Amino acid sequence: MTGHHSALRQSTAEAPWVRFTLLVVACVFAVLFLVLPLVVVFTEAMRHGMGVYFAALREPDAWSAIQLTLLTAAIAVPLNLVFGVSAAWAIAKHAFWGKSFLTTLIDLPFAVSPVVAGLIYVLVFGAQGWLGPWLREHDIRIIFAVPGIVLATLFVTFPFIARELIPLMQAQGNDEEQAAIVLGATGWQTFWYVTLPNIKWGLIYGVILCNARAMGEFGAVSVVSGHIRGQTNTLPLHVEILYNEYQSVAAFAVASLLAILALVTLAIKSVAEWRHASEMKDAAALPPDRPTDDIKS
Repeated sequence: MTGHHSALRQSTAEAPWVRFTLLVVACVFAVLFLVLPLVVVFTEAMRHGMGVYFAALREPDAWSAIQLTLLTAAIAVPLNLVFGVSAAWAIAKHAFWGKSFLTTLIDLPFAVSPVVAGLIYVLVFGAQGWLGPWLREHDIRIIFAVPGIVLATLFVTFPFIARELIPLMQAQGNDEEQAAIVLGATGWQTFWYVTLPNIKWGLIYGVILCNARAMGEFGAVSVVSGHIRGQTNTLPLHVEILYNEYQSVAAFAVASLLAILALVTLAIKSVAEWRHASEMKDAAALPPDRPTDDIKS
């Protein structure tokens, strides 16, 4: 039997040259399409020295774009957190009419172009849109204002947390929640002390991805923002304006800030994955529970 397993491993194992070739191809693609662009961004941003670099970031329009980007993410991510957990809980833990439809809706932003999503919001909330006259009558601005930017960001980011949690919750099943309810726990206690600890790492991953997309979204935000400098430009939009105006150093300086935010996001994700793997390893190393008949009364 041992010989059979050894022969099977030898027959399915790749030759050393195959592994080496795959490694080289992966490294070349990573360097060309990931590392090199980042190096170019930071090199161009620092080309005229740190003084020019920080001056570009301190410029009023750039600072306004930074604040708006952070504000948009600060609103969109918590709202997506509530929606993602609620949707994942409903889909994974309950059976109800329209479940397949809700699942399809969650995937909709992956299928619809962000530009199309922005145009939809213009059609609904714009001056000539369905709700435009009513909004104008009540002096409410959605399009070409911060609310429109937040709505567009919500649309493109809301699948991330739900899609991270749904398969995780489905794999865990309902046994622990049902046991907690039988023991007298309320619904909130069951969620807080049973469900949440089981999904915390998936939740962290989803929040990290959602935040990264919220800060880097361009297409949908570009349509609904109006590109008003100092008011409705997020960091990606500000980079585009600077580049179109041939202010390449300032454009790369702001782009480097987005790159730094992305690298910080990846670092946080890596730490979370390391902590998760460490917890799983510690849990696997724990001795099994002793049988009850071994416990002396």
